[in-house]
Amino acid sequence: MTRGAETKKRTVKRITNRLVAVMIFFLFMSGCLVVRAVQLQVLDKDFLNQQADTRHLRTEIISAHRGSILDRKGDPLAISTPVDSIWVNPKKIVNSIEKVPLVAEIIDVDSETLINRISRNMDKEFLFIKRHLNPTVATRVMTLKLPGINIQREYRRYYPASEVTGHLVGFTNIDDKGQEGLELAMNHWLEGEPGAKLILKDRLGRTIENVESIKPPRHGKDLKLSIDLRLQYLAYRTLKAAVKKHNASSGSIVILNVQTGEVLAMANQPTYNPNDRSQFFAARYRNRAITDIFEPGSSIKPFIIAAALESELYRPNSMIDTSPGSITIGNKKIEDHKNLGHINLTTMLARSSNVGVTKLAMTLESDQLWRTMSQFGLGEITSSGFPGESAGMLTHFSNWRPISQATIAYGYGIAVTPLQLAQAYAVIGNNGVMQPISLFATEKPNMGERVISIETAFALREMLEKVVHPGGTGIKASVDGYRIAGKTGTAWKAAKGGHSKDKYFSIFAGLAPASDPKLATVVVIDEPGGDLYYGSDVAAPVFAEIMSESLRLLAIPPDAVSSSKSNDLIQAMINEDTPQ
Repeated sequence: MTRGAETKKRTVKRITNRLVAVMIFFLFMSGCLVVRAVQLQVLDKDFLNQQADTRHLRTEIISAHRGSILDRKGDPLAISTPVDSIWVNPKKIVNSIEKVPLVAEIIDVDSETLINRISRNMDKEFLFIKRHLNPTVATRVMTLKLPGINIQREYRRYYPASEVTGHLVGFTNIDDKGQEGLELAMNHWLEGEPGAKLILKDRLGRTIENVESIKPPRHGKDLKLSIDLRLQYLAYRTLKAAVKKHNASSGSIVILNVQTGEVLAMANQPTYNPNDRSQFFAARYRNRAITDIFEPGSSIKPFIIAAALESELYRPNSMIDTSPGSITIGNKKIEDHKNLGHINLTTMLARSSNVGVTKLAMTLESDQLWRTMSQFGLGEITSSGFPGESAGMLTHFSNWRPISQATIAYGYGIAVTPLQLAQAYAVIGNNGVMQPISLFATEKPNMGERVISIETAFALREMLEKVVHPGGTGIKASVDGYRIAGKTGTAWKAAKGGHSKDKYFSIFAGLAPASDPKLATVVVIDEPGGDLYYGSDVAAPVFAEIMSESLRLLAIPPDAVSSSKSNDLIQAMINEDTPQ
């Protein structure tokens, strides 16, 4: 064999060996791929599917909206409006951090602060960057298509009546959970339960498919209050003007439906706007009509007389000798503004005699006096269910000294809330029957609980009417066309070591119309400034203004005019309320 042929043979053999080696390599690699494919597609199928789902399937919360709060006619007092919140997965947006300032500009936050927040939370997968945005603003953020940026639907509470109903309705926090007022008390009723759904997201975290519903949301239930927004606004407006006029520190008004115990209006000053979180200070948002107590002064006297009449020892025309215009109990001298001499119980109430009511109270058994006052709801929490309600203060008779029984008779040594006082007057208006206080609309009144006899209630109303007649202390509470029954009260404010001599509570509590009471109203003005501070000068005119408008709004017929004139007034009310 020639040398060239031998070289050629060796070359062919080398090439063949190389081809065989390459083929063996490719066969080996193909075998590995097949084995790997079997492992992935068969042996590790479930594990890999789970890993893929973990990376792309997500459980998303479906927000439930909170129930609305409505007035008795269905007008909204609190509603939940849809908003969008933007959140980010810091681990996913880190590679696009240079675009975060674009997001910051849209949502109106400082870009450096936002970048620092994201950088400090790199160990998290969820971080809110702005909550409760207008949906159009949130949509602008999502159009940037940045990885890790997500949107979540939430609800924000809105209060259409703002500060008019703020003290009663209260407010929620940013998570829509009740924090004050009825929002807190009825949170269990108003609050919904979020749902959940399974969604599929792409590599940028954008939702591309709703896979299935896991749990539907349960939305909160609506709550209808006893409040009449028309009367509520009237009380708010009138009280605000009175507090400003008299340069007072605060004030409260309560209007009750005498026959059902429903609260038709409850207003306080100063107030706050629950839509503005910068106003959330306890001094502004506490409901003074329910939480604050005061010594009621002479407005307590009808209940002392009620105890006397119930004892059957006295009648409205029973005489009391108030001479010489003062009486001393222990080391305390109790005085009237002048010597009224011999007067009956009706005159004693109309002229607001401290001496007369003290002498009357001292003739009664302490346990019977205490029991009667307790039955009127004094010293006890009402059934309102409002958070933070005060029980007032009525010391048990076993702890009374003679001076205690004497001062209680004209409203010192006892403390009440405006709501308690309104409830007690409502008993007189409801023929001696107490209805439980309700902040919620009721379809029909409860049976109630009898506190005093019908005869005593009727006698008290007649006596209280004289207070608002000429010669009585409450003449400025009179309302044209209506009979009014009520009582003034002026009390020194408690101070360190006793009572202040220049700070007062001005009070008026009354019923309208007196012939068949429908409304019980209490007006309390705290620390009126200037020369006027008596309840007759400060609180009584506020009562008259509120009742004049309220009786008209509720189309309650006048009871102090002739029949023909009454019909004309009723027709005028109907015409005024009828759309033209």
